[in-house]
Amino acid sequence: MNWVGTAARRILPELFVLAAGACMLNAQSNASLNIMPLPAKVALGDGSLKIDASFRIAFTGYREARLDRAGVRLERQIQRQTGIVMLRASKSAGVVTLEANTEHESKAIQELGEDESYSLDVTPTGAKLHAGNPLGTLRGLQTFLQLIAITPEGFSVPALHIEDRPRFPWRGLMIDSGRHFIPLDVVKRNLDGMEAVKMNVFHWHLSENQGFRAESRKFPKLHEQGSDGLFYTQEEIRDVVEYARDRGIRVVPEFDMPGHSTAWFAGYPELASGSGPYVIERQWGVFDPAMDPTDEKTYKFLNEFITEMARLFTDQFFHIGGDEVNGKEWDANPKIQAFMKSHRIKNNAELQAYFSGRVQDLVTKHKKTPIGWDEVLVPGVPKTIVIQSWRGVDSLAAAAKDGYRGILSNGYYLDLGWSAVRHYAMDPLGGPAAALSPEQKRLILGGESCIWSEYVNAENIDSRIWPRNAAIAERLWSSEGTNDVASMYARMETEATRLEWLGLTHRSFQRATLQRMAGSWTPAEFDALRALAQSLEHEKDYSREASAVSPPTSLTPLNRLVDAVYPESVVSRSFSLLVDQFVASGCKDAAVAAQIRLELEVWASIEDRLQPLAERSHLVKEAAPASAALSQAAKIAMDALDGIQKGALLAADQGKIRLDSLNALEQQAHKSQLTIPELPAFQKLVEAASNSSVCTAPK
Repeated sequence: MNWVGTAARRILPELFVLAAGACMLNAQSNASLNIMPLPAKVALGDGSLKIDASFRIAFTGYREARLDRAGVRLERQIQRQTGIVMLRASKSAGVVTLEANTEHESKAIQELGEDESYSLDVTPTGAKLHAGNPLGTLRGLQTFLQLIAITPEGFSVPALHIEDRPRFPWRGLMIDSGRHFIPLDVVKRNLDGMEAVKMNVFHWHLSENQGFRAESRKFPKLHEQGSDGLFYTQEEIRDVVEYARDRGIRVVPEFDMPGHSTAWFAGYPELASGSGPYVIERQWGVFDPAMDPTDEKTYKFLNEFITEMARLFTDQFFHIGGDEVNGKEWDANPKIQAFMKSHRIKNNAELQAYFSGRVQDLVTKHKKTPIGWDEVLVPGVPKTIVIQSWRGVDSLAAAAKDGYRGILSNGYYLDLGWSAVRHYAMDPLGGPAAALSPEQKRLILGGESCIWSEYVNAENIDSRIWPRNAAIAERLWSSEGTNDVASMYARMETEATRLEWLGLTHRSFQRATLQRMAGSWTPAEFDALRALAQSLEHEKDYSREASAVSPPTSLTPLNRLVDAVYPESVVSRSFSLLVDQFVASGCKDAAVAAQIRLELEVWASIEDRLQPLAERSHLVKEAAPASAALSQAAKIAMDALDGIQKGALLAADQGKIRLDSLNALEQQAHKSQLTIPELPAFQKLVEAASNSSVCTAPK
């Protein structure tokens, strides 16, 4: 069989998904627009605005250098996406394609809740964007860029009227630079991605047990002895703050305390509650070291440190962490126990509350607003603190009832590998929050996606964030009623392509990683490895560490197949849709059955096709249990499809045996820390082959 040809055919379902997104501009509804996040209000008109080499943007009303730079970025992106050469030297005169009118300036230091609304009118003769301040203009420019599409006549933007505003004022992405250091260029390109989907808060997690990543000139041993030499200089941090501001994004730093703080103690052990010695942690988990909350020298140190960082990070908000302190060092320290007794502090939770209160006072003294994880919410904590909830909407709603502002991150942990639709279903105002009063609902500021970096580095981080983060961005920007999952997926895949033009590597990284794994290869061998990588996903939630042969560390190379797969397989999802379509037809749709068979044939052959490569590469050999499991599972599904088409249905006991075999093969894939996301579709075929009431007449 010509496997190269088959591989070309096997991506038809994936191309179908992408094409569906690309064709959506022809539909006459808000949900059909090829924009992500969807605008609040849209009215489509007649005709379209041509985009060619004469494109010119002009800013009117309030002017500032930030807007001019945004115009340059817009033209550069149009040129990248269309290939049309645009000569800026000829832009000083001529017909304006897009007029962007801004009424007045925004705050010198961007603030929570500033107006980000805009309106956009496009006709065949020109486009007009209007916003109250530069933030709205920046958001509208991204919408205009997303509307540019290829047509039979060339590139154009459809005629329409848009009125748009965000649902929540806090729409953030947290990047953990502590566990694995994330280089500056990677941070910046993710800020570009955030701008593209209208996110407005970059939460920068800068200290962890595994590394302290910000230069401190006041306490240089923090970064000198706590970072392995991998840290951001103060000049680089200022550069990121300015880079983000140019894109309408606030930068909120997090320095986690009193726990998650071993890297602090590598240089300053006197801050700790234990006797040390302390070195940077290499493994993952919750560790014993914690700051001494009973020593006044701790607060003197933190006061001077916060003073320095408050000048560096200009945003109003300052994150103090406050999560996951196990209290073991506190329990073992007689001085701390005596302090607790004399101050009538009953337990470690109250001791942490004491510490958090003291640190909050320091942050407030420097005219900053403190943020902390759920654990900082204890009786009596000042109402000024903002609660970031990893526990969920119940915790968030309870905080709002008590008068605290909050941000939802539960359900938005990108490192867990959840599907985009699972993230999309999480709503900061869902569950018990839906029953809050209007005043209480306003205390819920929005949400933040989080990428914790145990299994993330500079190579694969983009793929762990994008494109699923675009679905979270839409949940936080668009109206509550925006919930068409099919539309979301189609638009998300189109947005994934746009993000590549920004320089993000969420797709391109995979080929380079697979090439490293394969070493020398033939096209057929590499095609099999790529098909395997695109069909599997990494283990979900926190199961990867539990299934590891040896404890992973910050020095463990992220160079295996589990590090190269996408968190959500497009191939798997399109295959599942085909199976659903086939079963819904009463198993009568022969054309869909043929597409299903093509995919199954490729998977069934992967084990044999990869064997020569596995003999030459230990990294490919390590994935052999997963490739074997996928091949054998595909053969079971193909036998079921054969039986359906021949009318030879399985007896109930035979169906159960095959379903049990599929479950066992999933467990086999876990030996490579991988999952087979096609398994539910395979099971559906087996169940259909075992049930005459399913495969009858079209429904």
